[in-house]
Amino acid sequence: MKYDVRNVSELENKLNIVFSDKTLLVAAITHSSYANQKKDVVYNERLEFLGDSVLQLVITEYLYRNYKDKSEGELTKVRSLIVCENSLYEIALTWNLGKYIFMSKGEELTGGRQRISIQADCVEAIIAAIYLDKGFETVKEFIINVFSLIIEKANKNQIILDYKTKLQELLQKNGEVSINYSLDKYEGPPHRRKFFVSVFVNEEVIGKGEGFSKKEAEQMAAKYALMRME
Repeated sequence: MKYDVRNVSELENKLNIVFSDKTLLVAAITHSSYANQKKDVVYNERLEFLGDSVLQLVITEYLYRNYKDKSEGELTKVRSLIVCENSLYEIALTWNLGKYIFMSKGEELTGGRQRISIQADCVEAIIAAIYLDKGFETVKEFIINVFSLIIEKANKNQIILDYKTKLQELLQKNGEVSINYSLDKYEGPPHRRKFFVSVFVNEEVIGKGEGFSKKEAEQMAAKYALMRME
């Protein structure tokens, strides 16, 4: 598979990792839509599978060793916040990862480079690539360094998994208010449809969001409403 050496080198600089086997990194940032249009292209789903397990192990060990006052249930909750899709996406944004992903033109035209799930999956695949190329101790150091702020936020319960519920709790703490989500429009073909949603409180728009499902668009609208309130 041919790839832009400059782009791969640029991503390596952001990761602060120089791969001995560049093809591992290339595979980690290759989406299945790209592989479907090319012959003999390795894409990142198998690496994602491995990376998920490596990430879980590293975070589990770190929490076990560093949070001795927390019970099993508390550790499980903190870990779930650290390894969730939203946290992985936050990491991806720090690398501007969407820029580097190999994907089909069709996927790109329907917003694939901004899609949360695609970027989160790539983060897990990159973790696996580092593990295979550099070994466990290097990937462990990499994960703890990259996820340090996420770990801190999770420990303080500052990571929100459900923005709609959080918004509802915040708005209704002083009494009932009317909260409604309205589909403004949608674009694209049925299999790649993008939704645009507004959230209203007492008929006033307090946030807008978009996503590749109504549920995702509603969550993003609630997220931006919370950001505005903060």
